[in-house]
Amino acid sequence: MDTDKEMPLAMITGAARRVGKLIALHLARQGYAIGLHYHSSLTEAQKTANEIRSIGVPVYLLGADLTREQEINDLFKQIDEIQHPFKVLVNSAAVLMRSDLMKIEIEDWEKIMSLNIRSVWLTSRESALRMKTGGTIINISDVGARKNWTGYGAYVISKAAVETLTRLMARQLAPSIRVNAIAPGLLLRGSDLNEEEWQALIDRVPMKKAGDSQQFLAALDFLLNNEYITGEIITLAGGYQLV
Repeated sequence: MDTDKEMPLAMITGAARRVGKLIALHLARQGYAIGLHYHSSLTEAQKTANEIRSIGVPVYLLGADLTREQEINDLFKQIDEIQHPFKVLVNSAAVLMRSDLMKIEIEDWEKIMSLNIRSVWLTSRESALRMKTGGTIINISDVGARKNWTGYGAYVISKAAVETLTRLMARQLAPSIRVNAIAPGLLLRGSDLNEEEWQALIDRVPMKKAGDSQQFLAALDFLLNNEYITGEIITLAGGYQLV
């Protein structure tokens, strides 16, 4: 019996860096073979893959532009060649762009929507077709899905759509496949924010602190391990959704 081939496969989109990398490394430590999706961050993806291999876990680099349907189809052809049962999909890839709805160009609108929501739908659909003995899909949303951020209008719309998609697919794919989402708030400071701007955001959070990786991963584990939860969105934002 080849126990290595029995190791379940988890595919994480946008796994080369930041939140996607955090998830990939965590699931590798939990005993999953990793399908590490990346787009333009090949060097970072290779470094992340090496970290996963150092844990002693198989990792498969899956390059694709998720805004292109054909590249998604090609990605899943690669998954079909992997000799591990496909059990988990985490949709982490997303783009956060300033997007005033009165000024945004059509090209930028399309970029946000094609990656943040259309690719989530397509990868979820293709994954569900391959989860022959059941599985779990976890979508990464954002507390902004329920906020009126006029400077990020298209992004907010895309993440609100992710949460609606999560509920619809949870109902449609039950009982064999569970679909849930995590909506973090302040988790990792973006490169476009300096320390002063980041602290100003933290000061608006009722808990008066940013989230950390362990809190996020605890929410991920909760959704993976509780087999009676589907169609839920865990808001992990220190109460920021209340203000």
